[in-house]
Amino acid sequence: MTLATQTENDLYLLAVNMTRRCNLNCAHCYLDAKTLRESGEDELTTTEVCNLLDQVAEHNPETMVVLTGGEPLIRKDLETMLTHGSECGLFMVIGTNGMMLTERRVQSLQAAGAMGCGISLDSLDPAQHDAFRGYPGAWQKTMAGMENCRRHDLSFQVHFSVTEANAAEVPAMVDFARACGARVLNFFFLVCTGRGESMSDISPMAYERVLNQILDTQEHSEDLIIRARCAPHFQRIAHQRNPDSLLTRAQGYDGSSCIAATHYCRITPEGGVTACPYIPDEVGNIRQQTFKDIWEQAPGLQQLRQPQLQGKCGRCEYIQLCGGCRARALAMEGDLMQTDPWCHYIPQEGSVIVPFTEHADTLPWSQEAQQRLQRIPAFLRKMVKKRAESYVREQGEQEVNITHLATLVEKRFGKNGPPAALKAKIKTQSTHHG
Repeated sequence: MTLATQTENDLYLLAVNMTRRCNLNCAHCYLDAKTLRESGEDELTTTEVCNLLDQVAEHNPETMVVLTGGEPLIRKDLETMLTHGSECGLFMVIGTNGMMLTERRVQSLQAAGAMGCGISLDSLDPAQHDAFRGYPGAWQKTMAGMENCRRHDLSFQVHFSVTEANAAEVPAMVDFARACGARVLNFFFLVCTGRGESMSDISPMAYERVLNQILDTQEHSEDLIIRARCAPHFQRIAHQRNPDSLLTRAQGYDGSSCIAATHYCRITPEGGVTACPYIPDEVGNIRQQTFKDIWEQAPGLQQLRQPQLQGKCGRCEYIQLCGGCRARALAMEGDLMQTDPWCHYIPQEGSVIVPFTEHADTLPWSQEAQQRLQRIPAFLRKMVKKRAESYVREQGEQEVNITHLATLVEKRFGKNGPPAALKAKIKTQSTHHG
């Protein structure tokens, strides 16, 4: 059976900033969120967001949509939008500081179709977290929110923003995420924009060191998904350490690369579309154009899909795996295409290492195996397909079947299978694909 080929610019992930209002005053806020006293008069309405979700589902029903803020739980119509997106077949999640996740609200979100929450936690030291978030007692309320999610079995991720002040906590945060019942631990690397312009960024040396720590833990974690976010250098480091690493685009894995404009974009509270939260330039507005037209035609997105990189980024052999952080180049050098100033790697002037692409000599798949592949999250699918076909060829066989896939899952995750977060997403994909 022939498999459908993914296109280069499939939308995997969409972030919708629901509001600029927030119950915190975080030093690093890229949105420069306002206090609860601000009215938010120009925010997208319930109808406008639901219309957007209709368009996204029509474009790609496998898209994960993150409703975030500011603090999205401030919006009283959040459940209405979650229900609508879920009924469209979209994988709906919430990005929150966790302080408003009472037991009643967690149950309400579940009933509305939320598949999980990403909860921000910036230190295991309550005083340091509270100082970073600008609110005394924030840490305790966030801990209570996580516990309410755990108690009611609402999947949650921990989002940890790495700074010079907390970089030493990376190993302890892995242990904490595992102990508290999180399904995923995301390490975010900030770009100093918005209110965060006044912050001191993590140093390039610390950046490299922390990425190596994350890679060490990720390679040996079977029960917790650990990911670096906004850190495309991770691809280069993983490939340097092991050219056959399953964590790079050379093996078909897009999860740790920068997917801005290729598989991801975000919507501002006023409907503006940007390639990522740290690139403030809007490429269109959903109040004036359809989302599909913006995604497919906006020159600002096309520029990032076919970048003409300058400086050492432009001559680096990892240009197609990493490519550097374009937002950091813009923030610090004033030019999207300039060298990422936070990379200390010296290009070796070798052949460009290219991402995996599907070839014409692909093996046939049984119908059951193909159905299973289609349930796997889109950002993993190319890697899984490549891995499965290579394994089947090694066995001297000519068709991928369900037994092959089960064997590979056990080899990677053990007899208990993949982490619960991945199981939940696969289950949801199964529900909407019949």
